[in-house]
Amino acid sequence: MISSATAASSLPAIAQQTRDSARHLATLPTVLRNQALEAIAQALEAATDEILTANQLDCQAAETANLPAALYARLKLDKPKLQGAIAGIRDVAKLPDPVGAVQLHRELDEGLVLTRITCPLGVLGVIFEARPDAVVQITSLAVKSGNGVILKGGQEALRSCEALVTAIRRGLAQTQVEPTVVQLLTTREETLALLKLDQYVDLIIPRGSNAFVRFVQDNTRIPVLGHAEGICHLYIDKAADVQKAVAIAVDAKTQYPAACNAIETLLVHQAIASEFLLEAVVALQLRNVELRGDERTRDILNITAATEADWSTEYSDLILAIKIVDDVDEAIAHINTYGSRHTEAIATESTATAETFMAQVDAAGVFHNCSTRFADGFRYGFGAEVGISTQKMPPRGPVGLEGLVTYKYQLVGNGQVVAAYSGAHAKPFTHRDL
Repeated sequence: MISSATAASSLPAIAQQTRDSARHLATLPTVLRNQALEAIAQALEAATDEILTANQLDCQAAETANLPAALYARLKLDKPKLQGAIAGIRDVAKLPDPVGAVQLHRELDEGLVLTRITCPLGVLGVIFEARPDAVVQITSLAVKSGNGVILKGGQEALRSCEALVTAIRRGLAQTQVEPTVVQLLTTREETLALLKLDQYVDLIIPRGSNAFVRFVQDNTRIPVLGHAEGICHLYIDKAADVQKAVAIAVDAKTQYPAACNAIETLLVHQAIASEFLLEAVVALQLRNVELRGDERTRDILNITAATEADWSTEYSDLILAIKIVDDVDEAIAHINTYGSRHTEAIATESTATAETFMAQVDAAGVFHNCSTRFADGFRYGFGAEVGISTQKMPPRGPVGLEGLVTYKYQLVGNGQVVAAYSGAHAKPFTHRDL
C-alpha cells in the first residue's frame, strides 16, 4: 500500500525528487528504458489478483455511493482490460525511441555546428477521474520518453491506483530506473497543490469530465494537454450506403458509450432520412439507446423531442440526439458550431462530398466511412496514449510519445564569437545542412 506522498515529505520536495529521478532516466539508453517497461509489465502480471481485488473494492464503494454510470464504466478494471493495458506497455517498448532524435544538423560555419535534438519534457502531472488503466498507459509512455510522472487519481479509484503503482514501482526497483520516477498522490488537497507546482512540473494532463478539465485549466499556470469534452458527430450523407452507415452509427454510439470518442449527435441528410432512420432505429433501440430528435426526425420516428441543450451535451451514455439537415454544408456548420473539435465522421460513397467534409470540419480527427471510436492512441499504433488533445497547436488528437518530448538546440564551436560575423568585414555563414 502506498501512503500519501505528502505523509513522507512536502509535495514540492516530492516533485523535486521526481524531477531528479527523471533527469537520470533521460540519460539512460533505449535498451534500459525498454527493460524497465518489460519489468513493469511482468510486475503487473504478477500482481493481477491484488490489483483486481482492489478494483472490486473500489467498484463496490462506487455502487454504494451511486457513482454515475459513465464514471463507473471507466472505473471498472476487469482482467481483459488489465491484460490489454499490459499488452500496451509491451507495444510502447517496441516503438522507436523518441528521445535523442536529430531533427536538424547544420553547419553555421566551419567548426560551428548546430543540432536540434529531441529531449524529455521533464515531469508530467496527471490528474484523472476513475480510469485506473490510465496509470498504466501514462506510466509506460512516461518511462519510454524519459519523463517523471506524478499521478493523482480520483478518490473513487484510490485502491486500484495504489495497487497499480505499488506493482509498477516494484518492477522498476529491479531495473536501473529509480522507482521515484513514478509518484502517486492520494488526497483531494494535493490536486490543487499539484497545479501550483509550475517550478517542478512541465505539463498537466487531466482526464475526466468537462467540468473537471475546465477546473484544471482555470487553476494552473502549467501548460495543460487535454480536451474539455467529447461532443462527436456522425453525418449520414445522401450518398451513404445505408447498411454500412447503420453499422458505423451503432458502433460509434454503443461500443463504449462512456468514451469521449463515442458520438453524441447523428446528422442525417434529408434525402436519405426516412430510409436510414427506419433502419437505424431498430438497431439502436435493440441496444437500449434513448433517441431524441428534432422536429423533422420526429415526423419519421416516435421519439422524444431534442432541445437546444442536446446539441451541446456530452451524454457519455446510451443517449443519441438526431437532426435532419438539408445538405453537407448544414452538417458542417452544425458540427463546427456545437462540436468539441474531438472526432467527427461522415458516411458517404461520394468521394467529393467526403473531401469537402474532411477539409472543412474543424476537429482533431475527421473520419470517412468508419467509426469515431477509432480515435485512440492504441488503435493508431501509438502503443498507448496520455490523452486526446483538441487544441489547435500540436500535439493534437490522441497523444502518444511524440507529445511527451520537446527539443533543444545544441551548438558546438571552437572559440567563435558573434563579433566576427558582424560589421563591415563580417564573416559569412555557410548554413550548410550536414
